[in-house]
Amino acid sequence: MKKIITVIGSYNHDMVFQTPYFPKPGETITARSFEMFSGGKGANQAVAASRLGGDVFFITKVGNDEFGSTSKEKFSKDSIRTNYILQDTSLPSGTAIIMVNDEGQNCIVITPGANDNLLPRDIDACCLAIEKANFVLIQLEIPYRTVEHALELSHNMKKKIILNPAPTVPLEDHVYQKLHLITPNQTEASLLTGIEVENEQSASMAADVFLKKGVQNVIITLGEKGAYFKNSEEQFLVPIQEVEVKDTTGAGDIFNGALVVALSEGKNWRQAVEFANLASSIGVSRLGAQSSAPYRNEISM
Repeated sequence: MKKIITVIGSYNHDMVFQTPYFPKPGETITARSFEMFSGGKGANQAVAASRLGGDVFFITKVGNDEFGSTSKEKFSKDSIRTNYILQDTSLPSGTAIIMVNDEGQNCIVITPGANDNLLPRDIDACCLAIEKANFVLIQLEIPYRTVEHALELSHNMKKKIILNPAPTVPLEDHVYQKLHLITPNQTEASLLTGIEVENEQSASMAADVFLKKGVQNVIITLGEKGAYFKNSEEQFLVPIQEVEVKDTTGAGDIFNGALVVALSEGKNWRQAVEFANLASSIGVSRLGAQSSAPYRNEISM
C-alpha cells in the first residue's frame, strides 16, 4: 500500500505574462504572450506529488469564484484526494500575476484571497487527512498561525513533517524542533540563518544552523548548482541536469513534491534528491507552474 502524503497550503490562479525583460518603474512594455494556469505553492506541490505517483490529500481553501468552483474537478483529474479542499463563501481565490523574461526568470505579485482565511479551525476539521498521512508537506503561503497549528497537530500525531519555508518569514525555535526536513532555497536559507549561501561550503554552514535548532534533515536548493543535503550522518551535493530554461516558476514546488514522493517510496536521501532534481529540471524547461509538473513516466529512475 502507498504511503499517504498530505499537502497543506495555498491555491492561486496564475496569470502569466511572457515579457522580453522586467519593466522599470513607470515603464509600459508589451508581453509576448499571456496564459492562465492554476498555481499556488501548496497546489503546485500537491499536483507534482500526485503526477509522480504519490497518494495525495490536499488541504486548502479556494475562493467564491469560478476558479474555486472548478478546482476540485481539476485536482481530481490529477488523482488528488479532494475531500479537504474548502471553499470560502465571500473571498475570491488567491491570484498571482507572474512575469517571465527571456532568461526564464520570474517576477511575481500575489494577492492571497481565500488563502488568508485558511484558519486553525479548518485544519482541525481536516485532521483525518493528517491522521492518515505518513508525510505532511507544508509551505508558508497561508497564515503563519495556521502553519503553527498544523505543525503542532502533525507533530503530536508523530508524522514526518517537511517544511518548505517559502515565502520566508522568521521561524521560532519550536517550529524547527518539529521538522523531519526543511527545504529552503539559497535565498531563504540565507534569510533564516544569517549566512550568505552561495555554494556548497556556505550551504553546509547554513545547514548546521538548522540542525542545531533541532531540524533532523536539511536540503538547500542552489539553483543551477543543484541541491545540498545534510544531516547528522552524511552530507552531499547533487548536481542538476542542464536544460534550456523557459520558466523557473514552480521549480521549487516540483522539487518538493517529487522529493516527498521519493521518500514515501523508501528511497534513500541521495536517491530522493536525484529524483527531485530530475523532476525540477523538466519543470523549468516548460511554461507555467502546475502545467510544467512532469509525470512519472518522464523520469527514468
